[in-house]
Amino acid sequence: MSDSQPSACTEVTLRVTVNGRAHTLETPVETLLIDLLRDTLRLSGTHPGCDTSQCGACTVLVDGAAVKSCNLLAVQVDGSAITTIEGLAAADGSLHPMQRAFSEHHALQCGYCTPGMILRGVSIVAEGIPADEQAVRHALAGNLCRCTGYQGIVDAVCAVIRTTPVRGGPR
Repeated sequence: MSDSQPSACTEVTLRVTVNGRAHTLETPVETLLIDLLRDTLRLSGTHPGCDTSQCGACTVLVDGAAVKSCNLLAVQVDGSAITTIEGLAAADGSLHPMQRAFSEHHALQCGYCTPGMILRGVSIVAEGIPADEQAVRHALAGNLCRCTGYQGIVDAVCAVIRTTPVRGGPR
């Protein structure tokens, strides 16, 4: 007779809605959200960067809030709605206003940080951050870009803030 203990359940059932599509998945309990998105669901727009939640390249929206998917367990988002860069455009393929603004304001160069920056920009608008350069720079502090110098990114986010109506009337 063995003294070994029965092994703990290492797989969990996870129910998430990703980009408007419901999924029920079996996944190891230690799976990170970024790995679930990239490896299981094959959504490669969420980029791994530093793996320590410092760079923001892996930013996605969970129930509308920007989160860094590299240090969040997939089981922590069970029951949540997740939006990745692949789900931001409209069903007809037209770009989200933040995606258009990034293009119009030359807010990308190599593009590696762009999905995370765009999703953080969307959450900044939702959070009601004012179209003030310093306020937007502060709100973007958790997302790093090594190419652009940030001005185009800040300009793009401010442009969307200025043109997005808030509840109760336009800004």
